[in-house]
Amino acid sequence: MKVRILGSGTSSGVPRIGNDWGACDPGEPRNRRSRASILIESDTTRILVDTSPDMREQLLAANVDQVDAVIWTHDHADHAHGIDDLRQLMHAQGGPVRGIADAPTRRGLTERFRYVFAGGGPYRATATLEPLNDGMVIGNIAVRSVDQPHGGIVSAGLRFECDGKSVGYATDFSKFTESMWQLYAGVDLWVADALRRHPHPTHPHLAQTLQWATECQVGRTILVHMDNSMDYRELVAELPAGVEPGFDGMEVVL
Repeated sequence: MKVRILGSGTSSGVPRIGNDWGACDPGEPRNRRSRASILIESDTTRILVDTSPDMREQLLAANVDQVDAVIWTHDHADHAHGIDDLRQLMHAQGGPVRGIADAPTRRGLTERFRYVFAGGGPYRATATLEPLNDGMVIGNIAVRSVDQPHGGIVSAGLRFECDGKSVGYATDFSKFTESMWQLYAGVDLWVADALRRHPHPTHPHLAQTLQWATECQVGRTILVHMDNSMDYRELVAELPAGVEPGFDGMEVVL
């Protein structure tokens, strides 16, 4: 499998509007972060996770115009509101994009973006929408999932497996449950939320993510969903072996 970090930033991105870089060095290009999203690819299958508001630029940079499916982790704006750009994928691949999400996310998406899934007037539907089921298979990639507490809602935690390799994707969660531990334990690569160094009510902070990576005995950890307090070079200097900050456009082949 190949994993591409499309976006490594939090909901406001880095820099925030107003050129607010916070503690991040603006001279380090890996500090420029768009909203969180990843691509998972095998030799035959490509899965997009979330449709961030920056999806157009992310897919242009990745030279991608077709996917086999998109999975939404939840319906918050920074993970869903680039959904209109699925229209261009639909045109490129000649039919609606296969969309997958849990029940609360499907409700939220269809309430706000009914036209995407139902079409209207002369416009056909851009995407389909089906349930996210633990143990489903997309192409030759097996997908497992778990509900993750995320403040007052849940997000979908994901594990992808292909050819004996495994990738976990854990973003937007506020507690680490036994079911999450079972899902992520022993993955070859864990791409995980680490918003900042001090606590946050709906996201993990750095020390928590590092602790859970150790407890799950993952092979390698890449940090994402980082805000403007998380400077790339400072993180590289302080993180333990096997853990590194992600950045937009980063690719890992397993």
